[in-house]
Amino acid sequence: MPAATHVALIRGINVGGRNAVPMARLRSALEERGVTARTYIQSGNVLVETPDSDEAQVGALVEQVLAEEFDVVTVVVAVAAERLRAAVDDAPSGFGTEPDVYHSDVAFLRAGVDVGEAFGAFAMREGVDAGWAGKGVIYFRRLSAQRTRSRMNKVMSTPFYKDMTIRNWATTTTLVAMLDG
Repeated sequence: MPAATHVALIRGINVGGRNAVPMARLRSALEERGVTARTYIQSGNVLVETPDSDEAQVGALVEQVLAEEFDVVTVVVAVAAERLRAAVDDAPSGFGTEPDVYHSDVAFLRAGVDVGEAFGAFAMREGVDAGWAGKGVIYFRRLSAQRTRSRMNKVMSTPFYKDMTIRNWATTTTLVAMLDG
């Protein structure tokens, strides 16, 4: 069976000295389980090639490795390569093109999560925040000059947060470039 490529987006590792996961050790642990892995920066972005094409199964595997090898229990959202590319290709017009004006992020949802319902968990402050629902993703932008007034962090207190992880636009586009490179 040909290998399927996914990006495992791991939430909350190597941030502020918490949930330390050395990327070289993570790659090694995944490879011991038959997964080819490449990492991007220390904050939990792993490109994996595996015989399994199911996003949920890939995410569960990475969660298992994190728990068993690093004693870290956290959310992993596995995104198939095609879905990651589509998230960039289908972004709202102009999204992410003004990084000096706006902070632009993408919330990646676990497969099967209703995007419309999850979108409702993002509280928008008029004049500061804007959001768009996509296919398996939510695009979120906040005015940089007023980012401390943003309500983006409100999503963290909702039940939907357990089924998502957020990446900034620069990381998202870099991961697509890595897939295509």
